[in-house]
Amino acid sequence: MVELLACLSTGKGTWGHVARLIADGTWDNIVLITNDFGKEKFTNEKNAILVVIDNRKPVGELVEDIKKGISDNIKTKEVALNLVSGDGKEHMAILSALQKLNIKFKPTALTKDGIKEI
Repeated sequence: MVELLACLSTGKGTWGHVARLIADGTWDNIVLITNDFGKEKFTNEKNAILVVIDNRKPVGELVEDIKKGISDNIKTKEVALNLVSGDGKEHMAILSALQKLNIKFKPTALTKDGIKEI
């Protein structure tokens, strides 16, 4: 089983990257860490699971929110991880949550040669 965990937040052009990563990949499960804006505006054609966070919260609270969302929705102990979208605070919270849940990750991105572990 190949699961994708990606941040879908801020950054010019990053939603297109995440959308293509989702569309071009063969994923058994897709979990997106996003905010209310992403939940409302992102076209979710492959029925990705959305873990909605409030990125105005302190990073420690974000870690706990993400841990809950991940533990409820990730089925394996290793994920393909994409952090092209979002900011450092969100990225730190995602990495911390993965570490606390003992979930390994493979940094994964859409490249000119397709989807690659980087």
